[in-house]
Amino acid sequence: MTYEYEKQALSEGYTTVCGVDEAGRGPLCGPVCAAAVILPVDCEIEGINDSKKLSEKKREAIFEVIKEKAVAYSVCMVDAKTIDEINILQATFMAMRQAVESLDVKPDIALIDGNGKPGLSIEERTIVKGDAKSISIAAASILAKVSRDRYMKQMDEKYPQYQFVKHKGYGTVLHYEMIAEHGICEEHRRTFLKKSDMNEKRVIGDKGEEFAVRYFEKRGYTILERNYHSRYGEIDIIAGDECFLVFVEVKARKSRSLVSPCEAVDFRKQKKICLTAMKYIAENESYLQPRFDIFEVWQNEGRIYKFNHIEYAFEGIDLDGDYELF
Repeated sequence: MTYEYEKQALSEGYTTVCGVDEAGRGPLCGPVCAAAVILPVDCEIEGINDSKKLSEKKREAIFEVIKEKAVAYSVCMVDAKTIDEINILQATFMAMRQAVESLDVKPDIALIDGNGKPGLSIEERTIVKGDAKSISIAAASILAKVSRDRYMKQMDEKYPQYQFVKHKGYGTVLHYEMIAEHGICEEHRRTFLKKSDMNEKRVIGDKGEEFAVRYFEKRGYTILERNYHSRYGEIDIIAGDECFLVFVEVKARKSRSLVSPCEAVDFRKQKKICLTAMKYIAENESYLQPRFDIFEVWQNEGRIYKFNHIEYAFEGIDLDGDYELF
């Protein structure tokens, strides 16, 4: 992570550069959060990166360093009601404008993550994947992410039935299950939650998991757990045979989906599965060899027409000692 984009702006005659980024465009509930940060020239912050690539513990630590080193910073949120009224894109731009306008030091150019300009009163320069290229944008990314996560933890205390602390409002299976059981609250974005879509997604997921369970049972596996939860995430199926303790991620899709189910199990998802598996192993002593599988299921008009069992889908991930399991 370098100061090169900021230096380029300064070489063009700008005097004060701020980085701008947001967090929370995709969740089903909660605010969208934007941050603006002005860092000193040639500022260095050890470990800074795109907030999505950092563990929660590292984000929290760097969050404090950014606040200490910043010339100025600001974090602003736009709530779910406003998101429903003006749409998520305009709400994101609103949060960005408010963040920049709230800075104690007025910048004359803003480096913005992505390709959309929020309509600032100063020069705007967009950088695709800027949170991985510009230190100012990366700093804004961390401030926005940590601030929003802290907000959702507060909402978890207010609405404990949704378990917001586990999913931060994103559309996980657990979150959909809690919505189905308890309905929605004031923090939910109604425009993101079409009842027919929720029901369809849940039905597709449930049917895929039932099929996977039957598949493993027919091949001699014992189903030890279904939908095993930890503070880090969920494992759909935990099964065992004479040799292996298998942690299975089931991914179900409709036939018209352009994305392979397996593609949804990215590095971040794998990391969460590994952490949850470690929690299970710590609670249940076993001599069996751990294995991580993905079970892909395609459905068409309510019927499963294709499936794919991927054994050893990924290896156990080095967690760098950054996580507290208990």
